[in-house]
Amino acid sequence: MLIRDASAPGDAAACAAIYAPYVRDTAITFEYEPPPVEEMAARIEAARRGHAWLVAEEDDRVLGYAYGGPFKARAAYRWSCEVSVYVEVGRRRTGAGRALYEALFARLTARGYLTAAAGITLPNDASEGLHKAMGFEPVGVYRRIGWKHGAWHDVAWSQRHLAAPPPPPPTEPT
Repeated sequence: MLIRDASAPGDAAACAAIYAPYVRDTAITFEYEPPPVEEMAARIEAARRGHAWLVAEEDDRVLGYAYGGPFKARAAYRWSCEVSVYVEVGRRRTGAGRALYEALFARLTARGYLTAAAGITLPNDASEGLHKAMGFEPVGVYRRIGWKHGAWHDVAWSQRHLAAPPPPPPTEPT
């Protein structure tokens, strides 16, 4: 398995195809409609500019992806990011998610991020297990925060430190 940077035009269709069944058939994501290829390309490009978007490839075929993005827009959050990983439905629990996250965390750390946060719609044993195995610690649950497929869903939040924080800046930036 090869982990590499995604390219917006080249990998958008594969990423959209991997994501679509999660959107249509599960509450793992709270989107109601699968994004078209053009939207996925824009998301890839946005993530690559400030964070990272990686794909796992085997035999020249994309089988999963992971990305980082802003945690919150406020300036004080600039050292934190939110992460997600998706693999083809039939490829879950094969090590692809772990390999993608390991590479993603290295890339985000190199870009100066100190903490990664992840939200997991409950229940989702596979995602909960992966995040625990990757060193995420639970920090809280938003109860009945999203409505999808005729039911309210909770989202568990967890975080993982990517690097030790540097000394504080001498003054707050303006």
